[in-house]
Amino acid sequence: MSAPVSTTSRRGALKFLAGIPMLPLGGLASCSLLPACGGGSDSTAAYVSTAFSGMAAPTLANPAAMATTTVGSSMKVAFADGSSQTYALAYQPFFVTGDMVADGKGGTILAGGYVDINNKPILDRSVAGKERQFFSDSPDGTSLLTLSNASVPGIKGKAVFAVVQFEYTTRDQAGASAYGLLPSPIAVLTLDQDQDTGKLSLVKYHNVDTSGVHGLWITCGASLSPWNTHLSSEEYEPDAAAIATNSQFKAYSKNLFGDAAKANPYHYGHLPEITVNPDGTGSIKKHYCMGRISHELVQVMPDRRTALMGDDATNGGLFMFVADREADLSSGSLYVGKWKQTSGTGPGAGDISWIKLGSATSAEIEALANTLTAADIMDVKTSDPGDASYTRIPFSGKFNWIRIKPGMEKAAAFLETHRYAAYVGGSMGFTKMEGTTVNAKDKIAYSAMSYVQTSMLDGSGGIKVQGPKAGAVYAHTLTGGQKDSAGNAINSDWVSVHMEPPAALIGEDLAAADALGNLANPDKIGNPDNIKFSEKMRTLFIGEDSGMHVNNFLWAYNVDTKALTRILSTPSGAESTGLQAVDEVNGWTYLMSNFQHPGDWETPLHDKVKATLDPLVRANFKDRFGAAVGYVTASPVQPRLTA
Repeated sequence: MSAPVSTTSRRGALKFLAGIPMLPLGGLASCSLLPACGGGSDSTAAYVSTAFSGMAAPTLANPAAMATTTVGSSMKVAFADGSSQTYALAYQPFFVTGDMVADGKGGTILAGGYVDINNKPILDRSVAGKERQFFSDSPDGTSLLTLSNASVPGIKGKAVFAVVQFEYTTRDQAGASAYGLLPSPIAVLTLDQDQDTGKLSLVKYHNVDTSGVHGLWITCGASLSPWNTHLSSEEYEPDAAAIATNSQFKAYSKNLFGDAAKANPYHYGHLPEITVNPDGTGSIKKHYCMGRISHELVQVMPDRRTALMGDDATNGGLFMFVADREADLSSGSLYVGKWKQTSGTGPGAGDISWIKLGSATSAEIEALANTLTAADIMDVKTSDPGDASYTRIPFSGKFNWIRIKPGMEKAAAFLETHRYAAYVGGSMGFTKMEGTTVNAKDKIAYSAMSYVQTSMLDGSGGIKVQGPKAGAVYAHTLTGGQKDSAGNAINSDWVSVHMEPPAALIGEDLAAADALGNLANPDKIGNPDNIKFSEKMRTLFIGEDSGMHVNNFLWAYNVDTKALTRILSTPSGAESTGLQAVDEVNGWTYLMSNFQHPGDWETPLHDKVKATLDPLVRANFKDRFGAAVGYVTASPVQPRLTA
């Protein structure tokens, strides 16, 4: 494992304490603090609240801070007796991709390494004499979890597992784009949790065999299901109607199968689910019945049946899946939202009703995917055919004209979901709706709209608001007793009926770039992406994927005080990913955080900093090929809490 990422910009009063987890909040509502908690006294007062003190955005006055993960924030915990404890925050990686890490068998394995359908390494041969296995610079969705029957050799404390997926790799060694050309790997990390400090140490890295689900396509955000599985994603589903001219998909197929014509586009764009096994391995399945959309980060509600799903697309939709059975996503009903605008000011607001697209099992849709082509399901034209039997729909920033083949409505609903949802009247005007999470106590869900632009401004999908391009986080009002557009009851008490962004969670575009190059106000969120909610801390955590901030940030938003606090800055050119707020793991609380593609310079955003920062980022992260998987830590060390 490489050395911890440098944190040279941290304020002088804070010091880096690698491996100490965040405050052990687990059980605080029902137990007392042990001696030495609450500022070192013998207080037995109950936990009351958490507040974060922020950090300034790094600047070129300290370029080292801009070129790495920087944490200069703190967390204050208040207790019922009036005492409090302040914790300095820091960052600890498990590894940087490209490291050789323990495979649990006495050997090592390449972290983030790519393999083909036969689990053989895929080699980067772009530079003669420097052939090596491809590895990702884009770790994303992460789920930390425990199993009661874990059994992994080498554990001294308790076994904790993290599932980590790798979205893509930015480039090959020759500098050519490699985006979407390789099958996304996904790994199970076995971590040894020290029972005195809560420190997590990597003892085993296991690549999940994805051959049984035809490999994975562009895995982005992820969530932990209420039944302790990792819900993955496949975004930007390949357009089956135009697959013959899709060179990206052909290259993907060649790298995965050794045959550019073998991959089937209908096998991708679904929701994979990973189950961790007690020995630190993992198994995988894909749910074909949850819609073939640009899956990003779904949220299953506390009923263990309702999944609210964003759609990272232009002319995207708000989707909902209601499973037939608890903790089982293999069958159910799929819905698309209908937006009734109540405000067009700024990012706007709207009431939501629902159109049912269909009900199905994963097995029956997979069978259709195995046998059908786009031409079997519908006729698609990209210009007006002048034929009244076609319906014009918005699709990916343009218009299509489509005609459903007789008897193909179910296939269209689940395999051509974007087109079919528009065809039946769904509001397909959202832009890059990314992470989704839930505040269960208040029955409020949150969706990150990374950019409010293009189809959200032009009315093409039934939405017409003002912006900002810097995006916003919308809050959903959730309730039961709802009916779909046909008047049939929706079997869920967690249905979105209204969405509107809190004022503090709206980005702000700048009329002109600031002195550093920021195109959006750096003291407000910019292009929110990963979001996760902590019930215990009453805090919404927000990670950015911004083409408008020179450095991307991780924010904490307290839903009671409405305070928005910057707590972490990623390396310039990198995106904040892998976010997960974990309220309790054996008495400890963790905030998982990764980043991806450091030094991915954009013009004009990084023009003022690139010359200074590029050599520093290259030195820190394997010539820009590496990125970190890790978690936010806190000090001083606290004793564990017991119920």
